[in-house]
Amino acid sequence: MFPSSVNMREQNNIIIISIAMTILLLVVFFCRMLGNMAGKNKRKKQPKLPPGPATMPVLGNIHQILMNKPVFRWIHRLLDEMDTEILCLRLGSVHVIAIASPEMAREALRRNDAVLTSRPVSFAWRAFSFGYKNTVGSTGDQWKKMRRMLASEILSSAMERRMLGQRVEEADHLVNYIYRNCNNGTVDIRHVTRHFCGNIIRKLVFGRRHFAFGAGNIGPGRDEEAHIDALFTALDYLGAFSISDYFPSLVLNGLMSTFRRLHDPIIMERMEEWRAPRRNGDERREVADFLDVLISLDDAQGKPLLSLDEVKAETLEIILNSVDNPSNAVEWALAEMVNNPKVMKKAVDELDMVVGKERLVEESDIHSLTYLKACIREAFRIHPYHPFNPSHVAIANITIAGFMIPKGSHIILSRIGLGRNPRARDNPLEFRPERHLKNTDNVVLAEPELRFLSFSAGRRGCPAVSLGTSITMMLWAEKLNTDVIKKHICN
Repeated sequence: MFPSSVNMREQNNIIIISIAMTILLLVVFFCRMLGNMAGKNKRKKQPKLPPGPATMPVLGNIHQILMNKPVFRWIHRLLDEMDTEILCLRLGSVHVIAIASPEMAREALRRNDAVLTSRPVSFAWRAFSFGYKNTVGSTGDQWKKMRRMLASEILSSAMERRMLGQRVEEADHLVNYIYRNCNNGTVDIRHVTRHFCGNIIRKLVFGRRHFAFGAGNIGPGRDEEAHIDALFTALDYLGAFSISDYFPSLVLNGLMSTFRRLHDPIIMERMEEWRAPRRNGDERREVADFLDVLISLDDAQGKPLLSLDEVKAETLEIILNSVDNPSNAVEWALAEMVNNPKVMKKAVDELDMVVGKERLVEESDIHSLTYLKACIREAFRIHPYHPFNPSHVAIANITIAGFMIPKGSHIILSRIGLGRNPRARDNPLEFRPERHLKNTDNVVLAEPELRFLSFSAGRRGCPAVSLGTSITMMLWAEKLNTDVIKKHICN
């Protein structure tokens, strides 16, 4: 009987162990199943990169960039072919995200604005900013310092009012120059608009419209021609897709040589004029232009706030940022009006009603020139000078439209894609200023909703909206009014 009971206990123990093992295996199996399901759900929830073309190991899409010129056309073709408003390219280890949707642009520069305040390293930007010392190209504390100085001193409302006389004087020169040249039967619009912008910003920055004394009020001389050519060549490099900037050291060195030859003597002479009163504690003269402001600013210890390189960098930046958009928008607006006489008539009728035919346009008229501002907005929308805005670099991982944007990515907004987005407006290629007159009593050139880019938006947006509007509208109104009068006088 005893052996029999021992056998039964052994059998019971085996059964219990078997059941326990089975339960343990089932628990392990279900745990792994749940873990796999959780992993799959986690992978599903993790956002993906925006769509983009296939990439090669290490290179990414660099080989395609090199084979497709101009690069901006290839990028916009990809956006159309892939039927997307956000595109991801990989250049080496860097992701470049192109955005062509107003909603996504607002998500980038509003919701994620604080994360997108950095700038990429660029050969051209480093050269033209004297080592990232200006406002547009700098980051961190340097950017905060230059941005604060620019907004509070150079672009203050008080400074804008003080410089009104110089802007009015240059508008008068524009009219006189066209009148003197209208006997030839034609006027080169591009030449006139670009040199007007160059003249007016040189007047505001340096206190002179010509580099050489004695040039008078005649047209641009050799130095002024070289200056404008260098400015627009530099803008082409700064506005280019960074990877297409194929080691342009010789070109950039030539451009910087031109800027140094023309700018440095004025800057050095002016710094010497301000150095003596600062050193001797004498009473300083009143500032007369932007350069005076940059040089005269002191820090808390009474020392110059800006170094020589910072003054040079900010001077060049102000000039570069003042010549492209106004001249390009006016040139395209006039070109569109040639093909649309009804738009031309509406614009001229508004000028006649607001300004009349007995005087020239004044800056105080700008607020009332609603239709003319709508024409410029439409030119900004359809015909931007640059295909993309300057790159923003993400300093942390973010998501845009549900897509993952890794830290270090370069975000570029497509000016062409935003302005010509067929989902955002009907007949996007049609020049129709009336589309900007809906539901508004005051048309402005800025576009905070980012349905197109004029002065950009966010912390990195252009702070010179008021000055930029004045320069653009005075050029536009004077040119349009002069063109109309010229037809009667010269023909």
